[in-house]
Amino acid sequence: QVQLMESGGGQVGAGGSLKLSCRASGRPGSTLAMGWFRQRPGTEREFVARISWKGERTYYADDVKGRFTISRENAENTAYLLMNSLKPDDTAVYYCAAALYGPAGGTRTNHFDYWGQGTQVAVSS
Repeated sequence: QVQLMESGGGQVGAGGSLKLSCRASGRPGSTLAMGWFRQRPGTEREFVARISWKGERTYYADDVKGRFTISRENAENTAYLLMNSLKPDDTAVYYCAAALYGPAGGTRTNHFDYWGQGTQVAVSS
């Protein structure tokens, strides 16, 4: 069993930055692909970013490319999401996810096997 714990959410003004962290426990985190999703009120959970377990491949949703950066530090079993140039439309609950069995590069929710509890990000105009 894998447990994921997010941190780093909060409130920021438009154009600001936040860095989310996700620490994995329960098995070696370096063998898991990691991802971030978000869910706005009244909408379905949507893909934001993914990083392979070695960190050599990253994937992004179109509307965050160039603004968000996913990274990982396997020695600390932690993945990060650096969010720059934040917009009010980025306001959502952000979820960390880990994939052990899903397809390489998968971006659907069912391509991930473990989920964190979520952390709120609020961007004011």
